[in-house]
Amino acid sequence: MELLTPKLTIMNWYLQALKQYANFSGRSRRKEYWMFFLFNIIIIYGVFFLSIGLEMASLSILMFIYALAITIPGLAVGVRRMHDVGKSGWYLLIPIYSLILACTDSEVGSNKWGTNPKSEAEEIDLIGQE
Repeated sequence: MELLTPKLTIMNWYLQALKQYANFSGRSRRKEYWMFFLFNIIIIYGVFFLSIGLEMASLSILMFIYALAITIPGLAVGVRRMHDVGKSGWYLLIPIYSLILACTDSEVGSNKWGTNPKSEAEEIDLIGQE
């Protein structure tokens, strides 16, 4: 019988980023960054269209509060993503270049911000299996 590892879901990557909500050191994989981004887009647009469909302005306020709540975790995962490609977190402030860097593959091996997260064992696979 083959031992199957659970597939990572968007929610697991999102929770991984939230667990490190104010950690601006270290490195984040490309997948962690983009899954966090995707999950936030799904939530924000979902609440937006729900507020339009139900004609409830109070849901728009909820969307605004959520956007404020994820500001620091979003910055933290973005800075860690810049570290993963070997750049300072300040590169996040350069709009087009930071997008290019966010799409770039990780720097191979260790750099001054830590070891490559792709080479480490996937701890995120163990979420919810305790």
